[in-house]
Amino acid sequence: MTTGTLTIDLDALAGNWRALAQIAQVETAAVVKADGYGLGAERVAARLAREGARAFFVAVAEEGTALRRALGPGPTISVFSGHMEGDAERIASADLTPMINSIDQMLRHVEALPGHPFGLQLDTGMNRLGMEPAEWSALRDIALAQNPTLIMSHLACADEFAHPMNDQQRRAFDEMTAGIDVPRSLAATGGTLLGPDFHYDLVRPGVGLYGGLPYVDARPVVTLDIPVVQVRDVLPGETVGYANAWTAQRPSRVATISAGYADGLIRAMGGDARLHHGDIAVPVIGRVSMDLITVDVTDLRETPQSLQLIGLHQSVDTVAGFAGTIGYEILTSLGARYHRVWRD
Repeated sequence: MTTGTLTIDLDALAGNWRALAQIAQVETAAVVKADGYGLGAERVAARLAREGARAFFVAVAEEGTALRRALGPGPTISVFSGHMEGDAERIASADLTPMINSIDQMLRHVEALPGHPFGLQLDTGMNRLGMEPAEWSALRDIALAQNPTLIMSHLACADEFAHPMNDQQRRAFDEMTAGIDVPRSLAATGGTLLGPDFHYDLVRPGVGLYGGLPYVDARPVVTLDIPVVQVRDVLPGETVGYANAWTAQRPSRVATISAGYADGLIRAMGGDARLHHGDIAVPVIGRVSMDLITVDVTDLRETPQSLQLIGLHQSVDTVAGFAGTIGYEILTSLGARYHRVWRD
């Protein structure tokens, strides 16, 4: 292969969903926004539906339309961004459930699609999406009279299990939904791991399904192997890559591999990154460029045909750490040029 091979283990993905459902002991949805966190929403959702998932969440209505074509009728597809201007036809034709975020969205929805299902999103302190307490107080009775299917909010600090914001938001959610006989949801992956007080009627894990933190017990879902284009000898004092960013201190062997920031391996990884050849770690040297990365393979006994970036020896979160970012960014950036292999 001339491009990297991205292997996606759908059995591991399904196993992560089952394990989180076992932890939650309530209905367990699946978040498949951003094209299934970059791995292919249609294949991901179809596998989870076979596993038993009946509720899915996407970011915008356009994603929901594509997902409905893949899943067919039956499963619920909820849209975090709610009912945006111009969404009515998509929502109706794909039978999507917008999570209403404001009075304006509520009016738009009931005027354009009277009787069509919707959910409600409340802001319990994250200040990103959802109705704040004053807005919710003004809309509450009107909204509840329209029979919403779900009321949800989102935790800001759930990946830090001891953070006081978690309990603060939970209490706010309880206060805003007191006395309401509508299914409720507060927890994504992190919230699911916080315990039963955060589970309510539905949890909606995302990154944990794909093998990411904070779900430390997740089965790895992604493996990325990158082919070596060329190996060359470099003498002491010679430099490698743009801006002469690396200078050889010894006689060295340098492998150039076929991937770069156009493939989601962001430039900030730089010289902190490592790849693996079998059990042996080899360092990235010089700068990550658009299509190529250089690696010091001097200590290998053989000339490698490929090197592994994500897999048995380092997770997507480890790779993210090389660049000072999070696993979400690496997952959702993995490029279209990779040859994808599905294990299902």
